Parts: sequence; C-alpha cells; structure tokens
Amino acid sequence: MAKIGGLYVLIDPAACGGRSPVEVSRAALAGGASMLQWRDKLRDKGEQLADVRAIYRLCLDQDAILIVNDHADLALVLEDASAPRGLLGVHVGQKDLPLTEVRRIVPRDFVAGVSTNNPDEALQAERDGASYVAVGDIFGTTAKQGTRPASPERLALVKAAVHVPVIGIGGINAGNVAQVMAAGADGVAVISAVCVAPDPEAAARELLAAMRVRAT
Repeated sequence: MAKIGGLYVLIDPAACGGRSPVEVSRAALAGGASMLQWRDKLRDKGEQLADVRAIYRLCLDQDAILIVNDHADLALVLEDASAPRGLLGVHVGQKDLPLTEVRRIVPRDFVAGVSTNNPDEALQAERDGASYVAVGDIFGTTAKQGTRPASPERLALVKAAVHVPVIGIGGINAGNVAQVMAAGADGVAVISAVCVAPDPEAAARELLAAMRVRAT
C-alpha cells in the first residue's frame, strides 16, 4: 500500500488554465506528486468520468494514490479488481456525507480523508475511520470559498492529537511550505501552486525541494 503523505496535488479542471487536467496530472506525477485528488465542482459526474478514469490509470502506473473529492460513487466506478489495493479513495468535508456512512459503502482498503480545522474535528475523523486528516486553511486560499482559518501552529496541535497522517492545506507554496513541514505535517495539499503554474512538473519539483528544508 502506498504511503499517505508527501506532495498531494488537487486537480481541478477550472484551475488548469484551459489545459487538459489529465496532462496536468501527468506533469504533477512526473514532478514527484505521490497523491492526486480529483476535484471538479462544475461538471456532472458523467462528464467527469473519462478524465478521472485516465488520471487513475496514470496513478496506478506511478504507484500514486488517487482521491476523489466528495463523490464516493465516482470513486467506486473506478474500482478495478486487478489493480493494486490502497491506491484509490475519497475525501469528504465537514458538511459532506459523514465518513461513518461512506465507510459503509466503500471497500475496506479505500483511503478516506476528512477536512478538519482543529484537534476535536481531527480526533472525531480518526474515530470515524479516516485514513488521514487535512488541516486548513493554513495560509488563506483563493481556490475555495468559506474556509476557516488555521495555521502551522494549529496543524501542530492536530498532529499531537491524532495517529493518522496529517496533511496541511490552504495557500501553500514553495515559499511557505517549509513552515508546514516543520509543524509536523506528513504532507501538503496544493491546487494553485501546481495547477496554475506554467510548468506543473517544475512547480511540483520545486515544492518537493522546499518541503525538505526545515523552517528556522
């Protein structure tokens, strides 16, 4: 089973600047991303299927994890009995279907992430069966409305409270990612820092290099 953490790139077609999300995904993986999340808030699921299926094949080739945002049914459609286990999953927010209910309908080896903002939410997610928790909004994001502020210090509190991997999210880029890693994050999730970049592969490589530098 692939390790949860590292560079986690959210692939949002609306953020890809007119480029194919499949090609942006390919570039992110080539640059070292170990997890991708499919996040399409605009199209119906039937219109998303071809793209997300192609991205899943890329992830299988690279032993990377693909997470589908919100839609457990879309993730289930991708299931392939011949594929390695532990490379597919779903991510839910605080207002989505409860993880306890999602866990009832997905295979036991599905990766399941939950968006959290504080130790109490993270602990509940862990009790409900989360494979990892995402903590945000660390630095302020323009990719999503209505987020709640967090900080590297808040992430450190979550990390101390739970036993599952902790992913930082929200306005993270090569200039501030070391602060998030120094707070104890197992990985960071980004959209704009890679999807919007003129060269997503180079942007991913730059982020990975910065993740290895501890904040002083």
